[in-house]
Amino acid sequence: MFLWRDEVRPGVSVAFTDTGAGNLALHVGDNPGDVQLRRTGVEQSAGLGSKRFQFMDQVHGNHVEFIASHGSGPTADAMVSAAVLPNGAPQPLAVMVADCVPVVLVGIDSGDRPVIAVAHAGRPGVASGIVSSTVAEMRHRGALDIQAWVGPSICGNCYEVPEQLRSEVAEKVPATWSSTSWGTPSLDLPAGVRAQLDAAGVAVEYLGECTLESDSLFSYRRDSRTGRFAGLVWTHD
Repeated sequence: MFLWRDEVRPGVSVAFTDTGAGNLALHVGDNPGDVQLRRTGVEQSAGLGSKRFQFMDQVHGNHVEFIASHGSGPTADAMVSAAVLPNGAPQPLAVMVADCVPVVLVGIDSGDRPVIAVAHAGRPGVASGIVSSTVAEMRHRGALDIQAWVGPSICGNCYEVPEQLRSEVAEKVPATWSSTSWGTPSLDLPAGVRAQLDAAGVAVEYLGECTLESDSLFSYRRDSRTGRFAGLVWTHD
């Protein structure tokens, strides 16, 4: 069910699911009831108890939403959560992908309370700075010493794009300029995300494998009728 999972700080866990958890997206033509059952299974495996992961309606934009408690999914490509009450806890968060870069971030405020976030960094999101905006919102909410976990996504050796598109994106984020393993223009979105995190002073603690090259992960480039796996972050006792 979990491709990778770790307690990254005391009381804070990060995980990325794989195809063993099944499709977790409601927008790909899957049976909604089946999707909800799979989401519940992931929540149980994570030990959330009565809590639920907050998903979002991802639209390849650069809007960051602050989440205080579980509700209807916001239209956004990043979410930040922190304890609203002195004895409260951040809302568990989820981001879904199938080639785009799932980014999970964790920081600690001055009171040693976690500030958590997820970001959906596809090509438009990387070009528009969704990751940088997410870090800025975390800091606005008091986060210090932010760390990032960059989940599985399509790599620069595989993400072929037209020459003009490579130039347009690389003009904004130079680190994305790349070529495929067969010599055609491509974009290295994970490299772009890492460069943006480095510029923001955020250390990358984990870098996932290529989705197109791994049969244990969903890949839209491999199959346009595929599902979505998730990057997750939550707190626990």
